[in-house]
Formats: sequence, structure tokens, C-alpha cells
Amino acid sequence: MSFRVARALRHRNYRLFFAGQGISLVGTWLTRFAIPFETYELSGSVFKLGLVAFCSQAPTSIIAPLAGVLVDRWDRHRTIIVTQICAMLQSAALAAFALTGTLTVWHLMVLGAVQAVINAFDMPARQSFVRQMVAREDLANAIALNSSLVNGARLIGPVIAAVLVDLFGIGWCFGIDAASYLAVIGSLVAMRVAKQAPRVHTSRVLDDFREGLDYVKRVPMIRALLLSLAATSVLGGAYTSLLPAIANGTLHGGPHALGSLMAAAGAGALVGVLYLANRERVAGLERVAIACAAGLGVGLIALEAVTSVAVAVPILFVIGACLIVQWAASNTLVQTITHDDKMGRVMSLYAVAFFAGAPVGALLEGSLASVIGPIHTFAIAGAGCLVASATFARALPRLLANTRPRYIELGLIRE
Repeated sequence: MSFRVARALRHRNYRLFFAGQGISLVGTWLTRFAIPFETYELSGSVFKLGLVAFCSQAPTSIIAPLAGVLVDRWDRHRTIIVTQICAMLQSAALAAFALTGTLTVWHLMVLGAVQAVINAFDMPARQSFVRQMVAREDLANAIALNSSLVNGARLIGPVIAAVLVDLFGIGWCFGIDAASYLAVIGSLVAMRVAKQAPRVHTSRVLDDFREGLDYVKRVPMIRALLLSLAATSVLGGAYTSLLPAIANGTLHGGPHALGSLMAAAGAGALVGVLYLANRERVAGLERVAIACAAGLGVGLIALEAVTSVAVAVPILFVIGACLIVQWAASNTLVQTITHDDKMGRVMSLYAVAFFAGAPVGALLEGSLASVIGPIHTFAIAGAGCLVASATFARALPRLLANTRPRYIELGLIRE
């Protein structure tokens, strides 16, 4: 990895975070493989696949706006340590039920909802904390490297999970995930973080929340990015919840077929974020986000041609690349443009767009797939992504003109 690609690693705290997250995220992807696979094994229902995905993410979108206000008031470093400990206990509970043979779809729904509550606080705190670990000029690189960690784990995790399920059972995936949290908790404790000055707040939580909403309304580029993110999350983000039906139904495969499909998407996503990490300029990411939303739509429509794993793998590679680049580019732009004192609240709204879209999409697409099948459902979602991309592209000249003063202030473009 060249210095330019990994320049954020020159910061000690970020190096610790990168190492701890790298281990923990492999465990996370073991669980992300195991939950939909076990749901389909227990129920054989594409609707329940969507329902479990909905429960695993919907609470985040409900709680995140309040969580963002609180994150702007709390010490972000301590907040992340607490959320990681809670997530470890949640994974340990899944492991206990699975290893004792008592795991049901209800357990997956309830414990998925618990993780969603944890994520509501963890995501805005973690995203905001990146600014405390790196210099502003390395922020985009750090976000891209974070995404590379997620997608490197996404590439490795499903392959390991498929082997574990085949040889030892689903409980090992959850157990290893729980143990992996020790790495990121240890890295957070080892950091040397400057004490933040106590924040005095005389306003009410609800007033702070309204202030965050008003801020987003006053910055059209942030508003457009969040709306575009929500659209692709609803239409494209739910595709993983239906992959077990493709692997086990359309392709007549098992855990290894599902592992191949998820790994292909992970490989595409990893290539995409390495491209972002190699970029030195934030300006221009708007067009990258638009192009990737369109590419996602084309990829989802192309799934109509899937007849074998060999045909599905390159299509999922493209889908994985386009989806993660669109998300990461939007994340980078939002974090770059947003003022520091509004970061927690804005990133909580980012979490709403990100987490609300996928469960709503999973529920809608799961219901639709039970009637017309997952392949045709993907095609309809792909057409929607193309419409969303075209809408953003049409508004882009006006958005860039409005955002130009902020870009000049930050030194992203010259006057």
C-alpha cells in the first residue's frame, strides 16, 4: 500500500483504530453472513429474510437523531468504548442461543433490534471521532481506509463463515464475532486522546435536534447527498438480505454459493474504496457518487441474466463497488462540508439515511420478492436507482454553485 493510499496511518491513534477495527470487522461479517443464512434455514421465507433485516436496522433510524444530539454533548471516545462493549455482549448472546440449539427467528429479530439501538449511538460517535484521530487534509483518506477495512472483512468474512457453518455450525460465527470486539476495545483504550473541554449546554435536546435539521436544510449539498444516500439504501442496500434466496433458490447452492456471492460484492467494494483512498481531491466526488448510483442500477437490472454462480459473481462485483463508493463518497463530502459543532447531529441524519433505507427496502423487497421473485425485484430496484441518479445529476450545477463558498473556505478549490 503506497503512502498516498495510506497517508492517514501516519497518525498513531488512527493506526491503533485501523488495527483493532480490522480484526473486529472480520467477526462482524461472520455475523452478517450467519444471520440471513440461519434465518432462511429456519424459516425458508424470503419475507422473514426482509423482516429480520428490517428489525436489525430500523431502530437505528428512529433513535439516531436523538443519539446524534447526545453524541455532540458527550465524549466521543468514551461513547465508542461503551458501544463496542455492548455490541460484544449482543454477539455473545447470539452465540449462546446458537450453541445451545435454542436459536429461533424471534431471537434473531430481537437481538438484531438490540444491535440497531447500539448502532444508533456508535455510528455518529465513530464517524465524528475520525476528525479527532487525523488532520483535516487526511480525513477523506481515513474515511476511504475505513471503508477498505469494512470491505476487506466483507471479502474474507463470508468465506470463513461458510467454512465454519459447514464444519462446526452457526454458533461459532457469533462466538468468534464476540471475541473479536476485544481487539477494537483494546485499541480504543490504548489511544492517547486529548481531553475535550467540557461542553456547556443551556438548550434542550429537542432544540438542538431542530438546530441540526435547520442546518441541513440551509446546506443544499448535504441535503441532496443525504436524500441520494437514502434512495440508494432503500433500492440497493437491501440486496444482501435476498441473496440467500438467490444462492439457495435460483442457483440451487448452499453456504458456499452464498459465500461466493457475498465475497464477490466485498471484492468489488474493496477495489472501489482503494480507488477513493488514492484520490487526493474531495472536489469532484459528487460526480463519482452520481455515476456509482447509476452503475448500481445497471448492476441490479443485470441480475435478470443470472443462471449460475459464475454469471452472478462479476455482476455482484460491480454492485458491491458502486454501492460502497457511492456511500463512502457521500460520507466524505458530508463530513468535509459540515461544521465541527454540528457533526454529531449531521452524522446521525446520515445514519438515518443509511440505516433506514436498507430495512425499509428489505421489508418492501422481501414482500415483493415473495410475489414476483427476487430476480425481478432487483430489476425494479435497479430502475429506481437510475431515476435517483438522473435526478441528482440534473440538480448538480445548482448544488455546486451554492456550495462553492464553503469549498473555497476549506481550500478545496481556488477562487
